Amino acid sequence: MSAPSRQRQADRSRETRRKLMVATVDCLVERGWAGTTTTLVAQRAGVSRGAQLHHFRTRGELVAAAVEHVGALGVEQLRAQAETASSGGGHTVVVVELLADFYASPLFTAALELWVAARTDAELRELVLPLQTRLGRETHRLALELLRVDEAQPGVREAVQATLDLIRGLALANLLTDDSRRRKRIVRQWAAMLDEALRGERG
Repeated sequence: MSAPSRQRQADRSRETRRKLMVATVDCLVERGWAGTTTTLVAQRAGVSRGAQLHHFRTRGELVAAAVEHVGALGVEQLRAQAETASSGGGHTVVVVELLADFYASPLFTAALELWVAARTDAELRELVLPLQTRLGRETHRLALELLRVDEAQPGVREAVQATLDLIRGLALANLLTDDSRRRKRIVRQWAAMLDEALRGERG
C-alpha cells in the first residue's frame, strides 16, 4: 500500500472513531447507560457494525473511550475559554463560573451514567476507575492552572478540591430540573470566598 493510501486509510479510521465518540456521548445523555447499545451507536454514527467492532470490542470499552475523548476535548476548550474570558478582570469568578458550566454540560451527564452503571458492574468498574482517576487529576491540574495558584502553598489544594466538589454537587442538582439561577448565585458567592482565600497565594 502506498504512503498516500495509508494516510487516507488512517484519516478514515480517525474520522470513524470520532463519529463513534460523539454518537456514544449523545446516546448516553439521551438514553442513559441501559439504552446505549453498540448497535444504536453505530447507527447514529453512520458506520457499520464491523467498523465499530474493529475499534471497540465491547460496549464498556466504547463508552469509556468516548467519555475520555470528549472529556479531553472539553478540557482544552475550557482552557481556551478561560484565557479569553478572564482578560477583562474578575479572574477567579470567571474561572469558577466556567468550571461550573463545564460540569453542567452533557459530558458530565454522560460520565455520570457511566459511573452509576459501574457501581454494580464489576467489568465496567475495571474500566471506569482508572478513567475517573485520570479525568479527576486532569481537571484538578487545570483548575490550579486557570486559577494561577500553586498547590504546594498551604490550603490551596484543599480550596481547589472543595471548589470542584461543590461544582459537581451543583451539577447533580441540575440533572432533573433547571437549577441554573440558584447555581449562578452560589458559584458567585463561592468564587468571592475562594478569591479571598487564594489572595496572596498566586505567584
